[in-house]
Amino acid sequence: MKYLIKLVKIARPYWGYLIISVISLLAITGLNLLGPWLIRTLIGIITNINNYPNAQEYIIKISLLLIISYVLGIIFQFLRSYFSHYAAWHLVADVRMMLYDKLQNLSFRYFLDKQTGQLMSRIVNDTANLEMLIAHAIPDLLSNLLILLGIVLILFNINITLALLSLIPIPFLLLSSTYFAKKIMPIFRRAQKAIADLNADLQDNLSGIREIQIFNKKEKEYLKIKDKVYKHIFALLSALKLSAVFHPTVGFLSSLGNLIVISVGGMMALKGKALVQDIVGFLLYLNMFYQPINALSQILENLQQALAGAERVFEVLETESEIKEKENAIELKDVKGKITFENVYFSYNSEIPVLKNISFEIKPGEMVAFVGPTGVGKTTIMYLINRFFDPQLGSIKIDDIDIRDVTLKSLHENISMVMQDVFLFNGTIFENIAYGKEDATLEEVIEAAKIACAHDFIMELPHGYDTQIGERGVKLSGGQKQRLAIARAVLKNAPILILDEATSSVDTETEGEIQRAINNLAGTRTILIIAHRLSTVKKADKIIVLKDGEIIEMGNHEELMRNKGLYYKLCSVQFSEEKMADILH
Repeated sequence: MKYLIKLVKIARPYWGYLIISVISLLAITGLNLLGPWLIRTLIGIITNINNYPNAQEYIIKISLLLIISYVLGIIFQFLRSYFSHYAAWHLVADVRMMLYDKLQNLSFRYFLDKQTGQLMSRIVNDTANLEMLIAHAIPDLLSNLLILLGIVLILFNINITLALLSLIPIPFLLLSSTYFAKKIMPIFRRAQKAIADLNADLQDNLSGIREIQIFNKKEKEYLKIKDKVYKHIFALLSALKLSAVFHPTVGFLSSLGNLIVISVGGMMALKGKALVQDIVGFLLYLNMFYQPINALSQILENLQQALAGAERVFEVLETESEIKEKENAIELKDVKGKITFENVYFSYNSEIPVLKNISFEIKPGEMVAFVGPTGVGKTTIMYLINRFFDPQLGSIKIDDIDIRDVTLKSLHENISMVMQDVFLFNGTIFENIAYGKEDATLEEVIEAAKIACAHDFIMELPHGYDTQIGERGVKLSGGQKQRLAIARAVLKNAPILILDEATSSVDTETEGEIQRAINNLAGTRTILIIAHRLSTVKKADKIIVLKDGEIIEMGNHEELMRNKGLYYKLCSVQFSEEKMADILH
């Protein structure tokens, strides 16, 4: 019920359509109950025609009423069906957008153990089940319950004895329906999870199709997908097996009711204790009576499936984001670019510390490089500045303001970041660079591309800046993608620029060009650089050296080389390797 109540609240903008649908439903129910009553009356006139001097006139009037009721039934059926579907699909659209918006605002930690395909399944597949709930399961349940109630009252009005006898199968029907609902709900949960797992693996495999081919894993991945496909199929077949037993059982119990009425009612008619028209009317209503009971089994099945989807939807919607804005969060304005870390401790889980007692200060306009072995927390520091995560202890400040006190929007407006794993959207080169600035002109995009040393290769492409780059930039080389990402960050023109291994996928010549571009930006904004190629950090105002999550050295290139610590060793090894590579080349 809690999911239904929440959905009804979300559907508030469409209550008008749902009210029209409910009114139409009530009208349809009334018309359905009216039909057999008119037929019963008609048979009563025909079997007792001598008692009706104006029998022909009555027959014509009743026939006309039947025709009118059928026409009205069509009109109200259209109104019920269209308006309920209109409200349901708009609700699905709203919930999908709520889910997407929720996912956009959840912290990075939420996505650490989630597969993209599973989240897509919740947005697309699970929300589609809500349409079944609003447009089918609930209206059908309400309609059938109203018909049952109306028929029970009419049956008792016609003949109390036959009414009581016809209700004998009802307790058995209720027991079997309850058992069915209890058994089938977990099966539908399994089916929903299975289709989500299938979507997740399909998304992974289609994204990594080249790796599958290169490593000759086609058969292995085929078998993995086959396993997921059949897990979903077997879950559905388990539900269908239950249905295959349940539906005939309901049909059998319904037939028993008809049999009781026909046999007992027939004996009563022979003895003159019941009228023929009452027996015929009773049978007509009884067929209507067991119809909704038979339908209830299917409705329960749809209801369970829809609720299983709703459960998965609200599981996401009710997830609390780890990163929250304060109620009185302030706007970060006129940022100069000063960054301060004060005794920062951070870990992704309680067992493995990533950063330990990190403290440093970066002045506005400084270029600062972070170096050290892989896994020492360099990228984590950049994530913390963006507030993708919050530290367990300590504080991070921009212009002496704790970033936990500012709005996330204003924080991200003042930071540009080029990550090592570059992501480009399926679109044109212009669209991808212009993503960094609203309403960017072609001249601004070209200028940013020139700074990132991307303009020349762009102009060599068939359509220049209008070239389609494919999903994740699949039509470009690694170095080209990285330069586009740098151009996008440059165009944003934020006072803080973060480059996380921004030159890792470019050749030495291009690296030199990008480094010159970065040097040209020096002093105009605060620049933070993570680099394994230490040649790119020589001109940094400050180099922070990390080891095992701690800062062990800090200074410029010349100072650190004189100290002959870890930085000196890293430079010695790398420069000797580069020199050897040049000799071999």
